Amino acid sequence: MKKSLIMLSAVAAFSVTSFASDMNKEMLNQIQALKVQIEALEKKVAEQEAQKPVVQQTVVDEKRIENIEKKLDTVSKTATSAKIQSGNDNLKWDVDFRTQVDNIQYKHADGSKSKNNALMTNRLWLGMGYKADDNSSFHGKLSYNKAFGDTANHSQSNVNTTGYSNFDWVTNENATDNTIKLKEAYWLYTNNTFFGTDVPWNASVGRRPSTDGLPINLRNDQKANSPLSHVVDVEFDGFSVRFDTELTTGLRGSWFKICGGRGLTNAIPRFDTDPDNSAIAYAEDEDLNVDVDLLGIIAVPYDDGQYSVYTNYAKAWNLIGFDNTDSEFKDVGDMDYATILFKTEGIGNGISDYLDDTIAFASFAMSKTNPNALEMLGSPDSEIGTSVWLGINAPCPISPDDSRIGFEWNQGSKYWRSMTYGEDTYAGSKIATRGQAWEVYRNQKLTDALSFGLSYVYMDYDYAGSNSFFGADGDPDATLNVVSAQDVRAYMRYRF
Repeated sequence: MKKSLIMLSAVAAFSVTSFASDMNKEMLNQIQALKVQIEALEKKVAEQEAQKPVVQQTVVDEKRIENIEKKLDTVSKTATSAKIQSGNDNLKWDVDFRTQVDNIQYKHADGSKSKNNALMTNRLWLGMGYKADDNSSFHGKLSYNKAFGDTANHSQSNVNTTGYSNFDWVTNENATDNTIKLKEAYWLYTNNTFFGTDVPWNASVGRRPSTDGLPINLRNDQKANSPLSHVVDVEFDGFSVRFDTELTTGLRGSWFKICGGRGLTNAIPRFDTDPDNSAIAYAEDEDLNVDVDLLGIIAVPYDDGQYSVYTNYAKAWNLIGFDNTDSEFKDVGDMDYATILFKTEGIGNGISDYLDDTIAFASFAMSKTNPNALEMLGSPDSEIGTSVWLGINAPCPISPDDSRIGFEWNQGSKYWRSMTYGEDTYAGSKIATRGQAWEVYRNQKLTDALSFGLSYVYMDYDYAGSNSFFGADGDPDATLNVVSAQDVRAYMRYRF
C-alpha cells in the first residue's frame, strides 16, 4: 500500500508539473496508463484480502464431517441389527434348481430294448460362501437330486447296496430319494506372493469341486466347476495347491495345480455290526481293500483369453473291481491318466460377430492300467486306452442373443477307461463310451433367473464294459449287452 501511495503522489506531482510546464502529450498518456495499472493492482489485492474468511470455511467443513459421522453411525447400527437378526450367519447363498425329464432308450445285442419314457427329476444345489478376510474364504454346496416318486424305501434309494447308488463318487449325481447331501465344502487360502516371489497362489482342502469341469460345462450351461473332465468327473475329498506362473515364466496366463485326495477309505465304521470290529472304530480294516487315492497335476502353459491349452497327468492307486465269485469289491491295481485340451473362445479375429462368439475345443486323453494278480479290465497285461472329444458351442441363429447350440463327438478305444461316473447323463457316461458318441443341445435364457434346455445324446458301443468298474466286469471282450443308448432330455432351471 505504501508503494501505491508513493506512486500516486508521484503521478499527481507529475500531472501538476506537466500542466505547469506544458509537458508533451506522449508523456502524459504513459503516466495515465501507469495510473490505471496501479489502480487495477490495488483492486485485485483488495479482492484477495476479501476472500480470506478462513474461519468461516473451517466451520462449513466441520459440519460436513459431523454429518458423515452421523451417517456412518446409522449404517453401523443397521449392520449390527441385521447381524443380530441373522444369528451371525455371514454366509451368502445362491440357488440352482432344475426340473428335468429324460426319455431313455437302450438297445440290447439280442434285439430287445429297455426304456424309460419319462424319468422326471428335481435337482437342487444350494451354494454358499463367505470371505472372512483378504486371504481366506469358505465355499460349500448342498445337493438334492431326487427322482419323482422315489423314497427312502424304494429299491433305488441309498438304504441298501442295490445299484451302489450311495457310492461316494456319485452320491450327489445319482437321482435317488429326498435326502439333502453335502456336495462341496472347502476352505480356500489365497496370496499374491509365495515366499516373497511374484507368484500368486492358493490352497484349499475339503470336499473339492471335481465334477462338471471343462469342457463338459459348456453343454451343461455353467461355468467350469473344475479344470478338466475328460478323465475325472467324480466327487472327491482332497486338496489342491495352485501357482500362477505368468510373471515368472513370461508365458501368458500360465499356471499349474497339484491336486489329490482319497476316493474310498477302508476305515472301520463306528458301531460296525461285525463283532470283531465293534470296538476298533475308524481303524484300518485289514480284511477289506486298502484306501483308493489319487494324485495329479494340471498345467496350463498358455491362456490369452481366446486360445488356451490345458494338460494334466494323474495316477490312481488301488482301484476296485467287482469280484462276482465273492460278491465284493477288491483292489485290482493302479491306473495312469493323461489329457491335453485345446480351446478357442472365438474363431479367427474379426471374421464375423458369429465366429467371434463361437467356442470350439479338441481334447485327447489316455488311460493306462497297471494290474495286480486280479487283472484289470479283464486283462493281466497293462492296457492303454485312448479317447478323442471334439465340440463346438455357438449362438443359436434363431435367437442368438439369449440362446446357444452345441455339438459334441466322442470316440473311445477298446481299453479306454475314464473315471467319469459323475457325468450328468442318466443313460451313462458319454465320455466313457468305448465306441462313438455324439450329442446336440440347445440352451436358452428365458429371464434373468430361468433357462430352458434340450439335448439328445446317442452312444454307440463297440465293446462291453464302458460304464463298469476296473476289474473283470470292465472286460471289453465280454459279451456286449447294450449296443446303444440314447437320452433325450428337457429341463427348466432357476439360478440366482
